[in-house]
Amino acid sequence: MAKLNIPTRLTIVRIILIPLFVALYLIDFPYNGVAAVAVFMIASFTDFLDGYLARKWNQVTSLGKFLDPIADKMLVMCALVALLLDQSQGPIFTMIVAIFLMLIESRELIVSCFRIIAASKGLVLAADRWGKMKTVCQMVALIVLLPHRSLYEIFGGADWLSICYYIGFALLAAATLLAIISGANYIIKNKKVLSDGN
Repeated sequence: MAKLNIPTRLTIVRIILIPLFVALYLIDFPYNGVAAVAVFMIASFTDFLDGYLARKWNQVTSLGKFLDPIADKMLVMCALVALLLDQSQGPIFTMIVAIFLMLIESRELIVSCFRIIAASKGLVLAADRWGKMKTVCQMVALIVLLPHRSLYEIFGGADWLSICYYIGFALLAAATLLAIISGANYIIKNKKVLSDGN
């Protein structure tokens, strides 16, 4: 097996950080949400860094292309499930986040299957701007929402904390909408993939 390059190692680090993030978020100790979101932010940064370095150093590998999207989807899915398990926000919040999770993950499944079909025909489909906007909104929303309970323990019912909460929720709703738009646009733009011709 070939030696792992630095971008691929960063992707593997991101995968390793995911169970650490989940454990920190679910284990009840003072300010656990702040600790968990710090790990989440580090993992999110490796997502940017490994792609940047792979392109800059021309170290894009098949293993990297395989692991990178898996790591991204695992990180986001685990973060959304963690939000679901946090009952402190009430049943309405939990229900809405559950709907967001189902829509976002359904989109990811559809697009992933679509890419598999494209790859079987020798086509490589690049992400579009809608998908990139979705990713940014998703990550920022999760960074804002995940530590909310811990920050509430520190600052109480501060006005700015409530504002951040609603901003995070709005960004998560926007990410869900962008997930639907980008998924539909991705398939429509590349509908030739579904044709039986070459």
